[in-house]
Amino acid sequence: MKEFGELESAIMDALWRADSPLTVREVRDTMVYGRNVAYTTVMTVTNILHHKGVLNREKAGRAWLYWPCESREEHNARLMNEIFHSCGDPGTTMLRFVENISDEDVVQLNRVLHEVRARRTRNPPEASR
Repeated sequence: MKEFGELESAIMDALWRADSPLTVREVRDTMVYGRNVAYTTVMTVTNILHHKGVLNREKAGRAWLYWPCESREEHNARLMNEIFHSCGDPGTTMLRFVENISDEDVVQLNRVLHEVRARRTRNPPEASR
């Protein structure tokens, strides 16, 4: 499961907010972090994130351009899926999760479940055919 440290989170947040790929300097200039961080530190961490498989990169002159491999929502959904499948009892974990979310989130979860059911009815997954 890929979770981020504080600096990694600040870098990922800057890249997720961006409309296009960013250089390390642009990441450093736009990230929100509690203290000043050296350019070389941001460069090292973005390189680590690339090697972890969460960032894509492309050479642009002498600099690298970085962008996320997946959206924030895709990343969080994948983490949630990993959590549900790594626990002893996914059903109990889901129950405890739903018990702890707001009523508004329960309503939204119900809407999403109905939407997924409708999609699956229209286009059944390959495995169930």
